[in-house]
Amino acid sequence: MRGRKPVRPSSADPGRESLSLNSDNSAAVFRLTLSFMLLMVVSFLAVEGWRSWRDYRHAYASAQDSVRNLAQATAQHAEDAVRQVDVLTAELRERVEGDGLGNIDVPRIRALLDQQTRIMPQLQGLFIYAANGDWVVTNQYITPETANNADREYFTFHRTHPGREVRIGTVVRSRSSRELVIPISRRLDNPDGSFAGVLLGTIKVSYFLDYYGDFKIDDKGALVLAMRSGEVLVRRPFVSPATDRSLAQSEIFTRYLPFSNEGVAEVKAVIDSTYRLYAYRALTSYPLVVEAGLSRESFVGPWRHDLFKTGMVLLVLIAGLSGFGVLVLTQLRARIELEEQIRIAHQTVHDMALTDSLTGLGNRRKLDIALAQELERARRQDTPLALIMLDVDYFKRFNDRYGHPAGDECLRHVASAIRQALKRPADLAVRYGGEEFTVLLPDTDVRGAGQLAEAILQAIRALDIEHADHPLGRVTASAGVACGTPARDGTTPAGLIKSADAFLYAAKNGGRNRWCSETASHVRDYVAPSA
Repeated sequence: MRGRKPVRPSSADPGRESLSLNSDNSAAVFRLTLSFMLLMVVSFLAVEGWRSWRDYRHAYASAQDSVRNLAQATAQHAEDAVRQVDVLTAELRERVEGDGLGNIDVPRIRALLDQQTRIMPQLQGLFIYAANGDWVVTNQYITPETANNADREYFTFHRTHPGREVRIGTVVRSRSSRELVIPISRRLDNPDGSFAGVLLGTIKVSYFLDYYGDFKIDDKGALVLAMRSGEVLVRRPFVSPATDRSLAQSEIFTRYLPFSNEGVAEVKAVIDSTYRLYAYRALTSYPLVVEAGLSRESFVGPWRHDLFKTGMVLLVLIAGLSGFGVLVLTQLRARIELEEQIRIAHQTVHDMALTDSLTGLGNRRKLDIALAQELERARRQDTPLALIMLDVDYFKRFNDRYGHPAGDECLRHVASAIRQALKRPADLAVRYGGEEFTVLLPDTDVRGAGQLAEAILQAIRALDIEHADHPLGRVTASAGVACGTPARDGTTPAGLIKSADAFLYAAKNGGRNRWCSETASHVRDYVAPSA
């Protein structure tokens, strides 16, 4: 219906809010009591277990410091090693692309590659490959018989990806020295941007293993360098790449790394199933992660035996305290249930005070409360507010002819027709007094209110209640429609009611069985239903 938007029901009245507050207070008392009992249990555990916890905390803190230092040192070492190769390959690419791959001075470039390899201890070799994978130049003086690397994963990647960034690959076995190496590669482009080949620098896995071997860790400790995607590059104790182990599904990679680039976690290793305290750190410039771990047994084992004996004593004491807590909470819950029953009874009485006992609609007091609330909301939101006043035509004649019981039954049917005509939860119908009814319509303009008024009058006509002293022979009603926009015209509750009552009076004087408003007057002749 035009001019009528969906509106949520107005907020609860003060009495309802007071009852709800009492219920919330009771629930808060229960939660507070439960929290207090839990606090007592936690405090008891803290006091009774202080000696054992103090020893464990000291051992754990020392282990955390150790793994953090290990992770920081190995991360810095790895970042420095990769960055040197990154910078070197970037400079070589500029030179090679500037000269053009077909114009390379092979002896001069080979001497340069050999010189850089000797300077950087981590380098196993430097290589330049053509677009078809053939070796163009390398620092290696022994070239394999099948000198083509087009089948390597990094070569395939650069051939299909035009990016200029450096790429770190998984561990492979060098075809020139048979060593395990980590490939650091870049794409070479022709002047037109097409693929020209690959520039590769390889870092020896043994370079990292030698470095990791200098750290003093327990027999079950571990140091790991891995890709951000989880592939293991280097590990102490050594794990061959042929085992195809990955950390992608480990707890650190699934639960910790997505939220923090560094931290400490106690988890079970996916490679050897050993529980360790790990410090992990993601490199800032490259997609690499280092992990440094000490086995849990190295710092927890000596403490566990004493903890077990203390725990048995605490378990007995906590069981007794828990039993007492259950008894207290049971009594408190019973009291809260009784208060809830009282609250429901109060609410029932409160609702009855706002309800007309004959029709089941709201009464005039409910209208006064709702009208004040809706008018204030309309003022805040700058929306219209409409009011319909209805009166059953010739109702005194109806009572005189048919008696007051029949009159009451007639009013109940009229109230039901009004209620069924309302479609929104926020619309409120009340019995204003006697045979008068009022409908409050939030966020409704005069056009929408008029349409609803016509629908209500038609619903009353459709009741087809006999009224011999009515000119039409059937019960009808008249209505007055008033509308205001409080934010603009200063509409007040009394003013809105007075205006609707004036239009109702106009509808009565105009012949009844119609509705009137400031913009329209509408009447529909009654036609008796055919037999």
